[in-house]
Amino acid sequence: MKKILLLSTGGTIASVPGENGLAPKMGAEELLHYLPEQNRSYQVETKIIMTIDSTNMQPEYWITIAKAVYEHYDQYDGFVITHGTDTMAYTSAALSYMLQHLAKPVVITGSQVPIVYKRTDAKKNIIDSIRFACEPVGGVYVVFDGRVIIGTRAVKMRTKSYDAFESINHPYIAYIEENITYHHPVRTVRNKEPRLDASLCPDVFLLKLLPGTKPELFDCLKGLYKGIVIETFGSGGLPFQERNLIPKINELIEAGIAVVLTTQCLEEGGDLGLYEVGRKVNQDLIIISRDMNTEAIVPKLMWALGKSMDITEVKKIMETPIAGDTTL
Repeated sequence: MKKILLLSTGGTIASVPGENGLAPKMGAEELLHYLPEQNRSYQVETKIIMTIDSTNMQPEYWITIAKAVYEHYDQYDGFVITHGTDTMAYTSAALSYMLQHLAKPVVITGSQVPIVYKRTDAKKNIIDSIRFACEPVGGVYVVFDGRVIIGTRAVKMRTKSYDAFESINHPYIAYIEENITYHHPVRTVRNKEPRLDASLCPDVFLLKLLPGTKPELFDCLKGLYKGIVIETFGSGGLPFQERNLIPKINELIEAGIAVVLTTQCLEEGGDLGLYEVGRKVNQDLIIISRDMNTEAIVPKLMWALGKSMDITEVKKIMETPIAGDTTL
């Protein structure tokens, strides 16, 4: 019999109506009471980590969640974490970096509708997640609406529909119906001890460019952040006419701030070398995100800065594929 640990953190799945709208109030054990009788092939135990709306999720809380998995790793065959959908993709990516050499599945799920409602996706998502947590695979995954997504590739695309998440620039790992059908091979580490690597520097800022962005904005960011992620146009375009952003971005790099360039386009990634508008920044020290999604870039940069403040070293960490976060 498989032994699964259900860890709850709050979110819509655990919410109930209140004076000021929906708010998370239920813990892991209460969630379990809403499910059908447990399958005889597994046993589920529960633990509350926190009870928050995932809008209030903080990088420090990712460490708390990672530690909870790591500290109970030897006692269970798999883990299910219930989480709010709004920041679930950030959390799943962060756990993918902090929990190294996993030989067991760590599954994150939630719902679009609270489990206390009659028409809810919560029960299916939890049951699917428990089933996948019994699989002989390692790594961090998001399970939602019958689809399994590797932890660094999930993006929330819809605010109401049950199929809230999609896998960006990476195939779905599996589909869960009557059976679990794999669509992409999973490489599971079997010969290494699991490791908790939870050093994080939360001083990271995300900037989405728009026509008319002022260069002076970067002066305001210089003293506040150690890393900046810039969502550029198209393949990696940065404006250099009229409001020229290039000198200010190069100044950030010279000041020892790690700058990551990504694209506002969800699919197919960027290519700084393609156009003139992408070639004028410091090519030696600028960090290229390739086809990673923003929800994975941000926690990875926090994780990299937690290891080193040397830009060359941070660039090396960021551009080294980990947990399937880049395919290029």
